[in-house]
Amino acid sequence: MSPLSFRFGTVGSPISTPKKPGGSQGAIIRSAELGLDALELGWVRSVRVKESTCAEIKATGEGYSVAISVHAPYYINLNADEKEWPKSRKRLMDAAYYGFLAGASDIVFHPGSYFERPPVEVLPLAIRRLEGCVAELHENQIAVTLRPETMGKSAMLGSLEDTLLMSQAVPGVAPCLDFAHLHARPGDGSMNTYEEWALALEEYGRALGDEGLQSLHIHLSGIEYGEKGEQNHLPLEEADLDLEAIFRALQGIGARGRILCESPVMEEDALLMQRRWMAFAAESLL
Repeated sequence: MSPLSFRFGTVGSPISTPKKPGGSQGAIIRSAELGLDALELGWVRSVRVKESTCAEIKATGEGYSVAISVHAPYYINLNADEKEWPKSRKRLMDAAYYGFLAGASDIVFHPGSYFERPPVEVLPLAIRRLEGCVAELHENQIAVTLRPETMGKSAMLGSLEDTLLMSQAVPGVAPCLDFAHLHARPGDGSMNTYEEWALALEEYGRALGDEGLQSLHIHLSGIEYGEKGEQNHLPLEEADLDLEAIFRALQGIGARGRILCESPVMEEDALLMQRRWMAFAAESLL
């Protein structure tokens, strides 16, 4: 773990990754050159990678001390109908299998849509399907954490409560906390104060314990939103998200883990967050 208590990096390859060496290995090398020590591989369209390439990615990550995670394809829905679910399941399982071979410890995915049904009706099915996925991963000794992401629109499966309930029900599942999405989801500018973030993290701790708070997987960026929630990711400096309030809440509860940036200026904002965290941590010691 980084001495900063959080590793910082990008969701997807840094924009400044050169063409040679390109791909995931180039992204790892570029991350390390920038002073970042985490990277979430953006396998968001499909999983198309060879086992031999995964071995090379893993070796590069270990060699440069960059912690690897994977963002699985967008087209996964734990609430899909019986015809579509096998396709969603395969996308998630492929991301987990090849991600594990590539050295990833965490597999982030979008959990899907309510399809205008209440969460209480959707969650039992989502949990049963996650249980089946995790059982198969354990059977095949694929040691990864599946991380349903908190989503930025209220129509989507993926409120903080949803992700905590899924994680409590299925060992091997834990949330990916997207603070920008949590801010955007209500559509009214709320979820943006120290008090609100502190309460959310306390809820997380009650649900998943101190161990969960010591291994947070966070997405962070600026965000534009409307009444129905998320619209676009924004650079931090162009958004109303109160980064200091988030950092105060994280530090106040003693959290640790990874913070991955997915703003339009990924590495620029990842380094900005890293610098601000360092300054914030230093001030707290005075």
